Amino acid sequence: MIEAEVHLSLHNFLRSQAGFPSWPHHLTMARLVARALRLGRSALIQVGAVSGYQGRYRTSFVASALMWHGPVIIVAQETVQQLLLRVEIPRLQQWLPTNKSIRTGDAWPDAEFQGLLLTSPEAWLKGQLAGGSRFPQGIPTIIDGVDDLEDWVRHQLSQDIQPDDWDQLMLACPNQAEAIREARIQLTHKLFQHPANPYQCYLISQPEIEILHRLHLALDRANLPDKWKNFWQQFQTLDENLSPPASPPLLWATIAHRQGLFSLHYAPMELGEILSPIWQRQPVVLIGSAIEPETEAPLFRQRLGLDDLTCLKFSSESQAEAIQLYVPYKLPLPNTPEFQAAFIHKVRTLVCLSATAPGLTVVLVGDVPLKAQVATILASEFGSRVQVEKTCLDENGILISGWEFWREHQRVLPAPHLLIIATLPLPSLENPLVAGRVALYKRSHQDWFRLYLLPAALNELQRAIAPVRESQGIVALLDSRVVNRSYGAQILAALSPLARINYLDPSLFSNTDEENSA
Repeated sequence: MIEAEVHLSLHNFLRSQAGFPSWPHHLTMARLVARALRLGRSALIQVGAVSGYQGRYRTSFVASALMWHGPVIIVAQETVQQLLLRVEIPRLQQWLPTNKSIRTGDAWPDAEFQGLLLTSPEAWLKGQLAGGSRFPQGIPTIIDGVDDLEDWVRHQLSQDIQPDDWDQLMLACPNQAEAIREARIQLTHKLFQHPANPYQCYLISQPEIEILHRLHLALDRANLPDKWKNFWQQFQTLDENLSPPASPPLLWATIAHRQGLFSLHYAPMELGEILSPIWQRQPVVLIGSAIEPETEAPLFRQRLGLDDLTCLKFSSESQAEAIQLYVPYKLPLPNTPEFQAAFIHKVRTLVCLSATAPGLTVVLVGDVPLKAQVATILASEFGSRVQVEKTCLDENGILISGWEFWREHQRVLPAPHLLIIATLPLPSLENPLVAGRVALYKRSHQDWFRLYLLPAALNELQRAIAPVRESQGIVALLDSRVVNRSYGAQILAALSPLARINYLDPSLFSNTDEENSA
């Protein structure tokens, strides 16, 4: 069977590779992927946050894909594709008994192709959401990095109305030009009354829905541009009696204050029903790092319409991945006026204590104004060592970053010896995508915090600290909710393995340096 063949060949390959980065689950994962290919049964594999960051697990599924006798699709980000093409595939091809053809592209090459196709999540999802014509049904598909799958799908399904589209609407409907112009002016007035937030975007409110409702009734729908036809189709689900259905689409606006312009955006709220038919077209192997604490990942599967599939979660490598975790007990809560000053003082203390230790220091701050203030204060004391969201850093640099920048660039930066986290990365209710989903949970009388916000924060947190595990460095989590709230135990469990630090001392950093050099 293919499982035994892959196991033997990969085992011999791994033994032949002197100095090859070890991962204890290569053979187990390769067998599971091979089994999924043979049986045509889908699987969900969580490789762990550190393995996800390092990417060592990819050798396993690439070996299975190369040795499988039929065609296979690997869906991965462009950077991962390049790694597979330049490193993983050539190295395995020299050893494994296979000569499978390798192609890259946005669609299946032709009906006769029996090789391995590498494609991007954007291209694959675009093809599947359009009915699957770009990719034939039944071809086993391996999707890498599914921690971000929900964001990929929502991005593909999002549509927008840009400022120029209003001009196109007036050209297409000249008899209603005055009504269109008036609706645009009214919307601008209403939208610019929203209080400022860091995202510069807002859920569409009831008065704004009423303005759009009146415009919808006034338009000659026979001559609408395609963008507006699509928009009104979505809007109609909100339009009936101006009362939203059980699961309306998300409708929000982004504002460019300086230009005095706005854009409208919409996307489906729930993805499960949309995606469920896609998973029926072919067996899929979904690979993520730390999707959920539970092996079965029930919340993830429900949101994405994943029903019956094999689930596997690899455990961490025990103390080899342990971090030293400092969580202060008496720091003010993040939502209090005292927090900002106390946080900045604690950051200065940590940076000063570790000043003589070589290595990168990262300060993760989700709050945009606080991030700028921390950067200004640290730069006044530490000069050019301090950089805000830059990848060109001194050897002993201090990086001030938001969560998104750190997630996207952590692989090209050295593993930090100290990671300071301001607050838990709970999705902000000021973000309309978050607020809309929370509203849906509330309408269903579900626990929106434990079903949505907390799992999202745990996933973000585990991925953020993965580089520190590699360096066995120190994580300072300066959010006292970890010790003062009931859900703190779940956070600490998700961050294990760890060693708690209850004090701050320069020797902490000198000990870390000695261990790393040893």
